Amino acid sequence: MSRIVVIYSGGMDSYTLLHRALAEGWRVHALSFDYGQRHARELDCARAVTRELGIDHEVVDITGIQGLLAGSALTDSEPVPEGHYEEATMKATVVPNRNMILLSLAIGHAVSRGAEAVWYGAHGGDHAIYPDCRPEFIEQMDRVARVANYEAVRVAAPFMHFTKGQILGEGLAMDLDYSRTWTCYNGRTLACGRCGACTERLEAFAAHGVTDPLPYEDAH
Repeated sequence: MSRIVVIYSGGMDSYTLLHRALAEGWRVHALSFDYGQRHARELDCARAVTRELGIDHEVVDITGIQGLLAGSALTDSEPVPEGHYEEATMKATVVPNRNMILLSLAIGHAVSRGAEAVWYGAHGGDHAIYPDCRPEFIEQMDRVARVANYEAVRVAAPFMHFTKGQILGEGLAMDLDYSRTWTCYNGRTLACGRCGACTERLEAFAAHGVTDPLPYEDAH
C-alpha cells in the first residue's frame, strides 16, 4: 500500500482531505503543526479524529519560530477581523510563509517515512487572500519537492480548484461528521460565526441546505 503524508490541521478542509485519502486506499501519515495559532482547538480535533481512525498522527511543536512569523492576527494579539475572505481586512490572517514552512517539514517527514507524496488542503476560496494556497505556489513547491532529496516527493492539493461548498459536498457524500472539526480563527469555547473562516463555512452549509453541527456564539 502506497504511503502519503497529509497535513491535517483539524479543520473541515483537511478533515475531508484525510478521509478522501483513506477512501482512495492510501496509507496515511497525518501531520499537524502547533505554530502558536490562537485557534489551537483545531489540534484537539485532529488528535481525536486520528485516534478514532487508528491512523499514524504526529503534532509537531514549532512554536519556537513564532517570533519570526509576527504580523498575523492568527499568532499575535491583534483582533481577528470579521467578514468575508474577499475583504482586504482578511489579509491580517496571513501567517508569513506558513505553508512553505509546513510543507518543507512535511516533505522531510515523507522522505523519512518512505511516503511518495504530501497532500494539503488549499482550495479555490483561499486564492484571493493566501499566496501560499494559489496554483502557482503549489506547482512550484511540487517541482522543488521532486528534486530536493534523493527521493522524489510529490506535493498535491487535491482541492486546489474546489470551493468550500464543493469540499463540503464531497464530505457529506461520505457521511462525514463535521462536528469533529474546528474552523473558527478565535480560540474561544464556541465558534464566533463572524470571522472569515466561520463566514465561509456557514455559507457552505447554507448552500447545501444543511445545518452546521458546530455551536456558535450567535445563533445561525
